Amino acid sequence: MAPPWGDDADSPHTIFTAWLMRLGIQISHGRPYHPQTQGKEERLHRTLQGELLSRVSMSNLATCQLEFDRWRESYNYDRPHEALAMQSPINRYQPSPRRFPEVLPPILYNSGDILRKVDVSGKISFHNRSFHVGKAFRYNPVALRPAPMDGEYDVFYCNQMIAQISLREERS
Repeated sequence: MAPPWGDDADSPHTIFTAWLMRLGIQISHGRPYHPQTQGKEERLHRTLQGELLSRVSMSNLATCQLEFDRWRESYNYDRPHEALAMQSPINRYQPSPRRFPEVLPPILYNSGDILRKVDVSGKISFHNRSFHVGKAFRYNPVALRPAPMDGEYDVFYCNQMIAQISLREERS
């Protein structure tokens, strides 16, 4: 099973992030190897390590799941959080007004977009050249839109830019 946040070295997107984009969720990646750009996740990991992982021995998967469930319950319902004015997350939680769709919405693009279908290797063909846009988008259409720089194009999947390609010759 592929990791949910990246297994394609040439693209930060996965089948999971592509699915989120289909749902209209904007994907934003932190800079790799810069934990300061991912402070919330780093803080959660530190708390998880201090409150559970370093204190409880888990000998099998069932025990592990039980301990994680207990910790999550305490973390979200009982434990006060400094960032939430010493409230627990459940006291601040509000359900989304958006309904979860039973079927993914269709992929729609603007009438002026240049459409290409992503092949099995995560590439598209444009102006007799091949460009990698990511395996996460295999068999799906992407839209190319001219970028401000002549000869460059922004590549969109649903409503999110996923890549930029250049037709300009590279100079050495």
